[in-house]
Amino acid sequence: MSVVIPTRNEARNLQAVLPAIASIRPAVHEVIVVDGNSVDGTVETARRVLPWVRIVEQTRKGKGNALACGFAAATGDIIVMFDADGSADPAEIPAFVAALKADADFAKGSRFARGGGSDDITLLRRTGNAGLNGVANALFGTRHSDLCYGYNAFWIDLLPQLQLPPIDTPATDNGLLLWGDGFEIETVLACRVAAAGLRVTEVPSYERQRYFGDTNLRTFADGLRVLRTLAAERRRATRQRSAHASPETAGPTSSPLDTRADRPTTTGSMR
Repeated sequence: MSVVIPTRNEARNLQAVLPAIASIRPAVHEVIVVDGNSVDGTVETARRVLPWVRIVEQTRKGKGNALACGFAAATGDIIVMFDADGSADPAEIPAFVAALKADADFAKGSRFARGGGSDDITLLRRTGNAGLNGVANALFGTRHSDLCYGYNAFWIDLLPQLQLPPIDTPATDNGLLLWGDGFEIETVLACRVAAAGLRVTEVPSYERQRYFGDTNLRTFADGLRVLRTLAAERRRATRQRSAHASPETAGPTSSPLDTRADRPTTTGSMR
């Protein structure tokens, strides 16, 4: 299992987060810290606190790009998306792994499933998330309870199916994020998993308040970006279905992967 942690000036938080991840059992295979030009000693702190941590420098800006860079570097069978701010509980990682081993393709954390919760979400964000979640379920025929949550896990062989922005594409000259490089990444993943017809299991998760620092989330701006993402991903899914229905006029399209027979089924150490 590979735990991928996007960071930007999270040195103080990593002092608590990394030892907590390292202490879970079964142990993880690798921890990948993806840094976005931190200036507070994030990289140095990570190496000091967890000597076997892997450090990856992201190629552009944004959480989505950081995660894509971490995914590309991962060598485990399972990828876990984990926030660096202390809001996610490492003790929940085995529950995500268990959901995948029980035949899910994607384990989706939910603060609103029975057993989940949050100490951090505001009434405004809760209301906005509920509205966006309802739109997503209507567009993609899903029944998820938490669209905008970043604690997720999936089998690494799904990466080609997700078709994330290539990490070697240059950044834009005007400083704007490429599509999929920002906080909309969780929405992109949820939409593409749904469009591909993959098996999703929700895992109850409790979100804690971040340890130190301020969030980079912008409630209104990022909420609008998520809404735009839902519309764009719906159009993308419709185009792909049309292309698949007319192979004589379309190029190759992606199709759901079925690699369950090649996935590990044994229990025990994950490191």
